[in-house]
Amino acid sequence: MTKYIEFFKRAFSGDDVDYTKITIRSAVLLLAIPMMLEMAMESVFALVDLYFVGHLKESGYAIQTVGLTESVLSVMYSIAIGMSMAATALVARRIGEKNPEQASRSAAQVILVSFIITFILSLFGVIYAEEILILMGSKPEAAAYGKDFTRIMMGSSVIIMLLFLINGIFRGAGNAAIAMKSLWIANIVNIILCPVLIKGFGPVPAMGLTGAALATTIGRSIGVVYQLYHLLVADTQIRIALSHFIPDFKQIKSIVKIATPGIFQFVIASCSWIFLAQLVATTGGENASAGYQTALRLMMFFILPAWGLSNAASTLVGQNMGANEMMRAEQAVMKTVKYNVIFMLAVSLIFFLFGDYLVGFFTQEAEIKDFAKNALHIMSVGFIFYGIGMVMINAFNGAGDTWTPTWVNFFGFWIFQIPLAYFLSKHLEMGPKGVFISIPAAETLITIFAFILFKKGKWKTVKV
Repeated sequence: MTKYIEFFKRAFSGDDVDYTKITIRSAVLLLAIPMMLEMAMESVFALVDLYFVGHLKESGYAIQTVGLTESVLSVMYSIAIGMSMAATALVARRIGEKNPEQASRSAAQVILVSFIITFILSLFGVIYAEEILILMGSKPEAAAYGKDFTRIMMGSSVIIMLLFLINGIFRGAGNAAIAMKSLWIANIVNIILCPVLIKGFGPVPAMGLTGAALATTIGRSIGVVYQLYHLLVADTQIRIALSHFIPDFKQIKSIVKIATPGIFQFVIASCSWIFLAQLVATTGGENASAGYQTALRLMMFFILPAWGLSNAASTLVGQNMGANEMMRAEQAVMKTVKYNVIFMLAVSLIFFLFGDYLVGFFTQEAEIKDFAKNALHIMSVGFIFYGIGMVMINAFNGAGDTWTPTWVNFFGFWIFQIPLAYFLSKHLEMGPKGVFISIPAAETLITIFAFILFKKGKWKTVKV
């Protein structure tokens, strides 16, 4: 028991570790433990908001607004994740080459580019918040009710981007503990502020749905402050100086080369999810939309830790390729697949056995609960394939081969999932159920293609 406690302490310590030298099992677990907890904390944001707004008087409008806003924000997340993939790949490769100075310079250049792009896009979200909700399928009265929530969340896109991006930098350096702790801090603040700002406390007035947006934004902002301290001030392997932010156009070109397909990769997936959300809302109405969004938030709560585990593959592939250990990089990926399959199998069982209870925790409206339970049971059929696919995608990204998963996503989501969802829900008149079925079907196809391409090994030749 003592050795396991010591192992967990080591995983949480944030000490520098050479992941190209220790055993593959230890490398995967030392990275995966804090990465899983980091992603679990990211999913807690949405669940905390969903829980508190689900108990507001206008809970149907509130739940729908939170869900639709998250769907639109997923485009911003796509940019943040795409840029963080570039950061992870570049930093991991330079750390594997034992060049922390260049790793720090690369990290600063990614931050510079990402900040400019996200700031411009966030302005559109602030200005057109109500129109965006209506475009997503919300009724005018529901959009008017939720516009301030959406405006604040879209306006905080720069904070969201920094939180994702800087954590990607630390993961690339192998310091997943700092990434994890930043999300812990952000979530603790959010959990404290949510009931205070939503319901009011003492001199603080009740702000309802707007309070949920403010609580989340303040929490994430404090998490970013913690990240910046460790990036700019603390004595860590990645230490950014102000001079590193001077534009280096050769470096920026390399970043854009990696990040652009990475952004498209997640924009493709995000746009597909947006289309599905709109399809559920138009074929099933507000209750179906609220139920679907509840199911998605629950699903993401359990899937994000699996994504965190798969992030270990990204770091290990990048660092081992930097150290010219190609066989070890592939072995690390397959070891990560094994652990992720075990985790996702457990999640599937939880959803099948306790789905009713989990949904009931967030809403007591019978029709919303029925849609949510139906969505959970159908989507969980493909969880094991999700787990394998995540690792494959992250392995490609860690190698800097961001084009392969982009094309896999394009065919899997746009050529297969969207037409299938439309055909089942509209032409076969299955409504929301048809949309739910398209999700595990597409994820299974994506996983099969990604695994075949990974085994072909072209990713081993990528230079970054």
